[in-house]
Amino acid sequence: MPVAAAAAASSSSLLLPTPAKSLKPPSLLQFRAHSLRPTPSALFPLYRFRGHLAVRAVVNVEKATPENEGPDTSLLPADGPDPVRVRFERMIREVQNEVCAALEATDGVGKFREDSWSRPGGGGGVSRVLQDGAVWEKAGVNVSVVHGVMPPEAYRAAKGEAEAADGDSAVKAGPVPFFAAGISSVLHPKNPFAPTLHFNYRYFETDAPKDSPGAPRQWWFGGGTDFTPAYIFEEDAKHFHGVQKQACDKFDPSFYPRFKKWCDDYFFIKHRGERRGLGGIFFDDLNDYDQELLLRFSTECAKSVVPAYIPIIEQRKDTPFTQQHKAWQQLRRGRYVEFNLTGGRTESILVSLPLTARWEYNHVSFSSCFSCLSADSVVLIECVALQQPEEGSEEWKLLDACINPKEWV
Repeated sequence: MPVAAAAAASSSSLLLPTPAKSLKPPSLLQFRAHSLRPTPSALFPLYRFRGHLAVRAVVNVEKATPENEGPDTSLLPADGPDPVRVRFERMIREVQNEVCAALEATDGVGKFREDSWSRPGGGGGVSRVLQDGAVWEKAGVNVSVVHGVMPPEAYRAAKGEAEAADGDSAVKAGPVPFFAAGISSVLHPKNPFAPTLHFNYRYFETDAPKDSPGAPRQWWFGGGTDFTPAYIFEEDAKHFHGVQKQACDKFDPSFYPRFKKWCDDYFFIKHRGERRGLGGIFFDDLNDYDQELLLRFSTECAKSVVPAYIPIIEQRKDTPFTQQHKAWQQLRRGRYVEFNLTGGRTESILVSLPLTARWEYNHVSFSSCFSCLSADSVVLIECVALQQPEEGSEEWKLLDACINPKEWV
């Protein structure tokens, strides 16, 4: 089955029913952790998303190596100036620079710290983090470009196929060359009225092994940009979705409604019965259009991040707020963390976490919170009671929109 067809078939089987409109969450409890130091992972994941299920193939590679300075390119010398992989890498590095410059200009105080890494198997990446600025509590913008070889079974998994039958050329061929590149970012403002944003755009391809020219070459694009506010301002949601629709409509009028629904369905926290935010666009396994068109489309989407998001931040970053507003923002961040924690390079994943977050705990009173306090010098857990949102409140409206997705444009 072709990759795109397999994705469509799998996605259709995972369509979600509309959750019941029960908006009475239990009492809430905040857990704030300090001074946690993660350890690097030795796995670099090649994500293949099927509806809500991910990770079709994981290539076991050597441990990532820190570097003093990131290279201008992680591509192979023989790639030349024209292949899609070359232009995609150039695009994501440009977008990383553009987004970081816009965020620093908006913040006015904070500056990005750069962390470069490489892998002996081929390629590497550049992670940039701005923390404790005037506007941004934490903002991460990462680029990775890796290449190498994958075993036949990983190649079949990346294609979404079951065990190959006897005679499969990919099995006989041995390791299959692959290339994967992407940009990923999560932006957490301090002000609870300023929304969190996530975006990610990626490209993956395999080449036919030299000893088996019959093995098919595969490629696909994926990514999206989604909007995660703690409070709803209808004009903000309309602006954000309007920019996404405009980017999509330049290529195909069916893209926005298709990818908007895909985003609503994908960013669903199954055990909560709610989405993590107000959506945007999301796509993956996209190879059923001309490759050049999809490269231009991915570029347009990535370049639309700044005009979709920065005007909203400029409007909301100085809005007065109370501790109750901040507590609700931290609760929504807890939902964000629940969805984001997956396998992969630890530092790259933990970039997405805010400095503070809040999680629910059923039937906890304020007095019982004191039993959660710890004197541990590494981790301090701070507990704060928060009342459930009342029906019709601004917090309730956000929760309603996360349970029942809305059409904004």
